[in-house]
Amino acid sequence: MKQYPAKNILNIAITGHSGAGKTSLAEAMLFLSGASDRLGKIADGNTVCDYDPEEIRRKATVGTAVAPLEWKNHKINLLDAPGLFDFEGASCEAIRAADTVLITVSGKSGVSVGTEKADKAATDRGLSKVFFVNGLCDESARFYRVFEDLKSSFGPSVCPVVVPYIVDGKADCYINMLEYKAYKYDANGVPSVVPVPDMGERLEGLRNAINEAVAETSDEMFEKYFSGEQFTPEEIIVGVSKGVKSGTISPVFCGDAQLGYGVEQLLNGLIWLAPSAEEKAGEIGVDVDGNPVELSVNEEGAAAAIVFKTIADPFVGKLSFIKVISGKVSADTPLINMRTGATERIGKVVTMRGKKQEDAAYIGAGDIGAAPKLQSTNTGDTLCAPTRKVTLEGISYPVPTLSMAVVPKKKGEEDKVAQGIMRLAEEDPTIRFETNQETHEMVLSGLGEQHLDVVVSKLKSKFGVDVTLKKPKVPYRETIRKKVQVQGRHKKQTGGHGQFGDVWIEFEPCDCDDLEFGERVVGGAVPKGFFPAVEKGLRECIVKGPLAGYPVVGLRATLYDGSYHPVDSSEMAFKTAAALAYKAGMPQANPVLLEPIGLLHATVPDANMGDIMGEVTKRRGRVLGMNPAQAGMQTIEAEVPMAEMHDFCTFIRQATQGRGSFTFNFVRYEEAPAQVAQKVIEDAKAENAE
Repeated sequence: MKQYPAKNILNIAITGHSGAGKTSLAEAMLFLSGASDRLGKIADGNTVCDYDPEEIRRKATVGTAVAPLEWKNHKINLLDAPGLFDFEGASCEAIRAADTVLITVSGKSGVSVGTEKADKAATDRGLSKVFFVNGLCDESARFYRVFEDLKSSFGPSVCPVVVPYIVDGKADCYINMLEYKAYKYDANGVPSVVPVPDMGERLEGLRNAINEAVAETSDEMFEKYFSGEQFTPEEIIVGVSKGVKSGTISPVFCGDAQLGYGVEQLLNGLIWLAPSAEEKAGEIGVDVDGNPVELSVNEEGAAAAIVFKTIADPFVGKLSFIKVISGKVSADTPLINMRTGATERIGKVVTMRGKKQEDAAYIGAGDIGAAPKLQSTNTGDTLCAPTRKVTLEGISYPVPTLSMAVVPKKKGEEDKVAQGIMRLAEEDPTIRFETNQETHEMVLSGLGEQHLDVVVSKLKSKFGVDVTLKKPKVPYRETIRKKVQVQGRHKKQTGGHGQFGDVWIEFEPCDCDDLEFGERVVGGAVPKGFFPAVEKGLRECIVKGPLAGYPVVGLRATLYDGSYHPVDSSEMAFKTAAALAYKAGMPQANPVLLEPIGLLHATVPDANMGDIMGEVTKRRGRVLGMNPAQAGMQTIEAEVPMAEMHDFCTFIRQATQGRGSFTFNFVRYEEAPAQVAQKVIEDAKAENAE
């Protein structure tokens, strides 16, 4: 592929709700432009963008794919993003690299949660938005109902550009409202111009929608519209073009990606409506002193690029996808990684189309490409020339909310599992992995059940390890509620030296994270040299509490009396005596089980408030209050036992259709209710018996 200047490059993320036809639309655009020699189908597993074995198996996108095409002397970099909420991290990567967001909407189901999320993500980053209503050859598609849905959801900025003429419930031809031409498609998807059909009152309504959108672009246009003056055709075309580039107008195209209908009109529309990389890809970075630095899209400037995606393959190696903001990135260009401070030498640069690589002389300002084998570079890192050190904005990812314990099917493969997951986390920063030192479990966290299922699948296919997932253990604690005084006496006589240690210890509750040790021995009943042995003995014991074997906290132990033998007493004997005192005293001190409590912040639509609050109460939570969030949303603040939160991620997604989100962080330990404690103790005993 030839090199294009930034003014002829468009970076477009294809987003939207799952099942709206994003990958099919990308496939149709690639085929129509000649970038692909066949029109692949998701059902056949042969599309350019869904090339990962997991995507082929699931018939759904799980990671962002990059696929450039050429159209009328322009290069369009398509970034095909997943629609499933479990893979939202990949959508964040696509939107970080894009200058325009193409939101695909199903002609049947219309505006869905994925549509709203894509629109919000584009708005948050200040990107231009284009809607494509897909699947209009399906008899159950209802374009005009969907269009009204878009208008009511996203306001008067929604502007019809290509609309269908419906005959017997199906799109007969497609009318370009700006050209005022109608196009009919043959069986091969080839368009021909036909007379514009009579649309009656509907045409007037669509023209009003265009005028309304143009009126939003400037104060001057707004005044003209409300004074009743008509816009000239030139004013409309210029107004729509400026409005799309500035983000004040969201044009609507339509068609059928599987049959190729309306796709060339979309490509033509993107060329003259969507902002080029030169217009949109400039950024504000931060220099080493924290001062803002404006980076313009200039090939002659010092190089600066953002790494927006990583593929970590055990066979192919690491591949870093980069968007160049300024300058050029080419082979043997020394670049500084601003996170590590290390110099990265670029061996070669490539352009990617799905899984196919094509060597490139360089990646210019505003363009997207990839560099293999950058060992210390991760997603979100800035690579820049040593002459101008600047850090670009990274990528904001959703926080993982579903955690599961990972158990290898074969014993001894723990290290292999950990290494495999760490490699997958390089690819997908929404994966969290840790070994819980307390429960001795490997815990994997992600965005949902499907997300973790893909991780398990990839562990097997890429790294050859089979694992199962199970509910992780809750790190309970134990403490005591009353003061007791007990003796621990250890006496053992064997041939030669014996063992003798005798201690009296007072155990009482206190406010500390583990053990507070003190002594008030008088008259040398226990020599000072044995105090550390007594403390050590107790510290080893508090790892396992008397009820269910969980660590003991909030315990003060005071050594106040005892006796010793001048020959037989030793550190080991006093350590053992302390342990005997612990075992005797703890059951008498009214031991109780403590459970971890976390602070929940759940942001949900107003309509779901009752359901979520009811569920929090059902999970033994205490609602602390509510705060207004963004439009139509509220944030519920509550304290909930950690043991009750394992599947809350699944519940909130189902209850809010994916609109809700939450964070949950540990705050403190509280005494568990009797019936909960009883169940935990029984489970612990059963596990120990096994």
